[in-house]
Amino acid sequence: MLLAMFKLCAGSSYRHARNMKGLRHQAVLALGQELNRRALGGPTPSAWINQVRRRSSLLGSRLEDTLYSDQELAYIRQGEEAMQKALGILSSPDGWKKENQQVNGDKVLSKVVPDVGKVFRLEVVLDQPMERLYEELVERMEAMGEWNPNVKEIKVLQKIGKDTMITHELAAESAGNLVGPRDFVSVRCAKRRGSTCVLAGMATHFREMPEQKGVIRAEHGPTCMVLHPLPGSPSKTKLTWLLSIDLKGWLPKTIINQVLSQTQVDFANHLRNRLESSTAPEASC
Repeated sequence: MLLAMFKLCAGSSYRHARNMKGLRHQAVLALGQELNRRALGGPTPSAWINQVRRRSSLLGSRLEDTLYSDQELAYIRQGEEAMQKALGILSSPDGWKKENQQVNGDKVLSKVVPDVGKVFRLEVVLDQPMERLYEELVERMEAMGEWNPNVKEIKVLQKIGKDTMITHELAAESAGNLVGPRDFVSVRCAKRRGSTCVLAGMATHFREMPEQKGVIRAEHGPTCMVLHPLPGSPSKTKLTWLLSIDLKGWLPKTIINQVLSQTQVDFANHLRNRLESSTAPEASC
């Protein structure tokens, strides 16, 4: 299969075929997808996480360069960087301290990461298949404000390929107005390899979305959600959410820690209620 695609890609570069843009584009896409599958595919989540953090091959990078503008490539690379950093933090087992433990098993951990600051880690098990969560969290991302009171609005500002997007998120004020309105402009990257989905992101600059009057522009650090079937129970999903946020403004650390930890607990409850109260067609990630 790979050899056949190399021949197709090479054939599209012959002089008589140089103007066949559709063929050339299709060959490059197919070859890129096959290289990506072979380089990153793996039977287990842990193996995939180690592989997805590796740098792309030189050939793969050159093929991508032909498909996107310099700015789009910069966003793609930033999304991949966010994924690598976030997975690196999650893969380190040391230093995690319990922040919150719920009776249903949901828990929030935290630790301080050099050059990043304090990060929070939510771990929950949801009684829904992974495809259902992916459909809700990625494919229907803009509907999150309908079921999560902590989010007023999410808009996808630009999609780049099938894995990367630029989003604008307007967060609601916290309970008691401890934290005023914030918004975020982020680059997000979503990938699936084997039985694991990873949704990662970090703050970015998008000139078409300048700062809004009366709203503080906060920033996501490297953040991600990891989804994979619960071992032995494929109809259930383990969700791990790494949260890293700089809320900006003058806020005591005690308030920030309280708000972010509670935000993750609330998110798990709102998501569970959403999944239990609605039905959705199966989606593949």
